[in-house]
Amino acid sequence: MATTTSTAAPVSLASVTLEVADLEAARRFYGAFGVDTYIRLRASEAHSTGFRGFTLGLTVSNPATVDGFFTAAVDAGATVLKPAAKSLWGYGGALQAPDGTIWKIATSAKKDTGPATREIDEVVLLLGVEDVKATKQFYVGRGLTVAKSFGGKYAEFAADQSSPVKLALYKHRALAKDLGVPADGTGSHRIVLGSTADSFTDPDGFAWEAAAPAAPTPS
Repeated sequence: MATTTSTAAPVSLASVTLEVADLEAARRFYGAFGVDTYIRLRASEAHSTGFRGFTLGLTVSNPATVDGFFTAAVDAGATVLKPAAKSLWGYGGALQAPDGTIWKIATSAKKDTGPATREIDEVVLLLGVEDVKATKQFYVGRGLTVAKSFGGKYAEFAADQSSPVKLALYKHRALAKDLGVPADGTGSHRIVLGSTADSFTDPDGFAWEAAAPAAPTPS
């Protein structure tokens, strides 16, 4: 694992792979949920308990679209962690896929200005980390550019045009609290980040590997 940055090529997030116990079941779920083009899946029996330390978030246009994605996910087998509801920042909630991955679906709009769609404005991979400032500097050293930063609480990196997912950092315990789950967890994160450069592991144990080309979609 490379952890130095002096000679490493700049890295960016090329793909997100979820490690699942039942590959075919996961494919069916994510196809029905409508996010299968944003992630990759890999069969794995890696041990994992409790909170895996990350969430994937969908930003959409209006509350009706949030509800549409929630309904599709629940009908396909997801468990609701936080029902979609209005808040100070908009409307949204959180659910857990059958493979254990937690998804948050939200919009900044509090009222519908149009019909529900199946369009996704943005997908964000939010890593729960112990020290946001230190992990942010680790990634800056790897060549990522900070787009937003709020002290030691949150950091967001500029998205690569070729990547369908944006990377951001949040305090581990604050993320768990926001999702409505206990913060404790052991074992594998059950996620692998595709790197445009070399393979490495970040300070919180999230693994990056050189990204393979995307597999062709079956016709």
